[in-house]
Amino acid sequence: MWRGGWRARGVLRRLSGGSAHLGAWRWGSTKACERALQYRIGERIHGFTVNQVTPVPELSLTAVKLSHDGTGAQYLHLAREDGNNLFSVQFRTTPTDSSGAPHILEHTVLCGSQRYPCRDPFFKMLNRSLSTFMNAFTASDYTLYPFSTQNPKDFQNLLSVYLDAAFFPCLRELDFWQEGWRLEHEDPNDPQTPLVFKGVVFNEMKGAFTDNERIFSQHLQNRLLPDHTYSVVSGGDPLCIPDLTWEQLRRFHAMHYHPSNARFFTYGNFPLEQHLKQIHEEALSKFQRIEPRTSVPAQKPWDEPREFQITCAPDSLAEGPSGQTTISVSFLLPEITDTFEAFTLSLLSSLLISGPNAPFYKALIESGLGTDFSPDVGKGFEEDRIEALLHKIEIQMKHQSVSFGLTLTSYIASCWNHDGDPVELLKLGSQVAQFRKCLEENPRFLQEKVKQYFKNNRHKLTLSMKPDDKYSEKQAQMETEKLQQKVTSLSLEEKQQIYEKGLELQAQQSRPPDASCLPALRVSDIEPRIPVTELEVVQAAGDTPVQYCAQPTNGVVYFRAFSSLNALPEELRPYVPLFCSVLTKLGCGSLDYRELAQQVELKTGGLAAAPQVLPDDSHLNTYEQGVLFSSFCLDRNLADMMHLWSEVLNNPRFEEEEHFRVLVRMAAQELSNGVPDSGHLYASIRAGRTLAPAGDLQETFGGMDQVLLMKRIAEMTDLQPVLGKLLRIWKHLLSCDSLRCSVNATAQQMSQVEGAVEAFLRSLSRTEKEQRPMCPHVVEKPAPKASSGSCPVIRRLVTDPTFEPCQMKTHFLLPFPVNYVAECIRTAPYTAPDHASLKILARLMTAKFLHTEIREKGGAYGGGARLSYGGMFTLYSYRDPRSTETLQSFMKAIDWAKAGRFTQQDIDEAKLSVFSAVDAPVAPSDKGLDHFLYGLSDEMKQVHREQLFAVCHEDLVDVSNRYLGARRSTHGVALLGPDNVSIAKDPSWVIRQR
Repeated sequence: MWRGGWRARGVLRRLSGGSAHLGAWRWGSTKACERALQYRIGERIHGFTVNQVTPVPELSLTAVKLSHDGTGAQYLHLAREDGNNLFSVQFRTTPTDSSGAPHILEHTVLCGSQRYPCRDPFFKMLNRSLSTFMNAFTASDYTLYPFSTQNPKDFQNLLSVYLDAAFFPCLRELDFWQEGWRLEHEDPNDPQTPLVFKGVVFNEMKGAFTDNERIFSQHLQNRLLPDHTYSVVSGGDPLCIPDLTWEQLRRFHAMHYHPSNARFFTYGNFPLEQHLKQIHEEALSKFQRIEPRTSVPAQKPWDEPREFQITCAPDSLAEGPSGQTTISVSFLLPEITDTFEAFTLSLLSSLLISGPNAPFYKALIESGLGTDFSPDVGKGFEEDRIEALLHKIEIQMKHQSVSFGLTLTSYIASCWNHDGDPVELLKLGSQVAQFRKCLEENPRFLQEKVKQYFKNNRHKLTLSMKPDDKYSEKQAQMETEKLQQKVTSLSLEEKQQIYEKGLELQAQQSRPPDASCLPALRVSDIEPRIPVTELEVVQAAGDTPVQYCAQPTNGVVYFRAFSSLNALPEELRPYVPLFCSVLTKLGCGSLDYRELAQQVELKTGGLAAAPQVLPDDSHLNTYEQGVLFSSFCLDRNLADMMHLWSEVLNNPRFEEEEHFRVLVRMAAQELSNGVPDSGHLYASIRAGRTLAPAGDLQETFGGMDQVLLMKRIAEMTDLQPVLGKLLRIWKHLLSCDSLRCSVNATAQQMSQVEGAVEAFLRSLSRTEKEQRPMCPHVVEKPAPKASSGSCPVIRRLVTDPTFEPCQMKTHFLLPFPVNYVAECIRTAPYTAPDHASLKILARLMTAKFLHTEIREKGGAYGGGARLSYGGMFTLYSYRDPRSTETLQSFMKAIDWAKAGRFTQQDIDEAKLSVFSAVDAPVAPSDKGLDHFLYGLSDEMKQVHREQLFAVCHEDLVDVSNRYLGARRSTHGVALLGPDNVSIAKDPSWVIRQR
């Protein structure tokens, strides 16, 4: 996976884990930390020497730094009482051209190694382990290989595979052809068909550069840092990728993938000694120390500022071309190894650009000069926002994602890569203290930094990007010329070799793989029962159910409220996502939008509202619709947070039209920017639109219809009619019988929390009159009782007993060089026994058929099958050079499943993969969320678990025939991508213009 271009990754953004979910916790310093504190400086353990042992109390961990005696490899272990243990190995990779060597190498080393020479062991291990994360990343100057798991045996298995892949890969030429690039006939079996470029990375990068934000960020990095490795595209420029040879790839590995150029990282509560022993014995003991030649020299500062102009394709989903120019002013800053200076500049960047109180926001966004701004730019600051930023750091140190190990390895990667001290980077408490001291001693501390790094900095780049109607055409022409150049230089003998190599690759891809050399867990290694989550539901403020879940949340209170919208008129539904987007940003009561933003940052971790379509667990034609409000805060700020919610819900300021216009344009731009990265999701939503009553609403709330609606709203000159619709939605939200709440906090906080929630509910201006449901039917369904003493929760669901699914095939024409393809099939709801079989089947089809067909043979970056909670079975592809051919591959996959061409070993591997997702760690902040939203009890989950265990070969063949091979009315198809001649001629397709 390519982490392309350059982004200003501040400490606030990095430690948040990059997730909007309320999933985080911090444990007290217990056994893992105490064990780590026993190590002594100079102690030798399995070929390593301990260099430093440092408690980091603000993150409840102990850091142990070591180095390998024989190779000099660096090692950092973060001991923490967290069962989701993580490993990563990182290499400094510094390419000198844009042929994509580090990115293609990242793919190719995972295709087989000396100890595990089978084809594609990385993807096969996804089905032979209970990993909670497995991936690899290519950044501008390093390549990172992380995995995480909660199972000690699984950790050792994955570590063995990762070590062998990184240090002893096969690097076969055919794997380079498949993963990187190759010349091959359009039809590999027919040498008369034209030669074309193929390859997974080649197509991935073509897809990546359909995103104009990526184009801009990549050029920004290349232009701002032009003297060395940052002047090239580490992921590979599609026009340069065909210049890379297999021999160059092997040399790049030999130079960069050596222990002396490696940084090892482990995190969690597993014993360090076992990790060190395995890493030394299986890998490092077989190498000698070298002096790596991979360091990056400092960029020489410019004497004068520079300006550049670039072009991109017009964004057909955004406002007109006049509003699509992107401009940035960027500066060279000091080395990231200066930890405190980097921390200070990160805060300064937030002060400059984040939120409506930032001077950059005021100067550019509210002036109407721009619709949104890149996080790479900023100018000016307001001093009174400093406390809010420091509060944000404090709450994020307590509120961390369940994948905290992955967050930390990503957080330290860049600094450590350039020999900075990763432990100093983690000492956020001391950095905050030092920052406060600097402000106290020098009130102009930040102003002087602005003057030093921005006002007086001559290394300044002004970069502008404008849309060019001919951009895509020019890119395609350059690719055609590159192809012609390659083909015309070939001799007859070389053309024959290409044909034969294509047949050889096809034969390899079609050969049944032998994965017997790989380690694997057994189904018997899976825990038979789920852990129980203690919940209590009480009625507050008369008749509102509130679910309480006592958890070790480390002094943070997590609050949610769900308001049903079953009574909402149909014409208002498309505007619910916009309502949610702006509700907490418009101001409320006596607070204007700037004052509200300030209070939210000072007192909470954020206020959020999101539209919800919640499928029923037992009926495909039944669902719940509404809005989920969520927030969290330090316990000392609970009363303030609940007061803010009271003001937002009782007194929103919909009269702030000018700021509303700004928010609309930013929301529309954000949706448009997200399509290239999430095209398969948009295709999947569209494909399921006509298969269940909830499908149309899901398309309305989160599909391409929503993207296009926001484009139209952003182009309106008069927004008063839209504001009127939002006001009507607000009036429907707070009826007395449509609200339920949940709170996760420590047991000690609960009495305080109950009082605050009671006061909040009593403060709401809720209408008591019965509202006539606008939906065809609304049924009442009691959720399972949370505990014996709990009050019942009645969920009001929309149902349409007369609904009949129908097939629709939709092609959204978009100016992309790749496709996103999805076929959706109506199957069985969560509590139906068939649901478990279909879930196993989806994983089985992905691993044993679709991966080979879609990625290896087809050249798409990704593809597979999945089953939703609501019973929609989806086959999909991502960044796919093919379109209708992929739909044929979906049909072949269904035929394969119906014929039962899989073994018991295949089924067991699919079960392992499914359970790795079912048993993924859940943060204390999210415990009980399934019960709150969907009415799912632990007992229902346990029944489903036992159904998963019981799935057999006969069940899989049966559901394949009854559901996947059923009449076409239960299938829907959608495609996002460029013009397609065969589809245009087929009257069964609906063509949607942008």
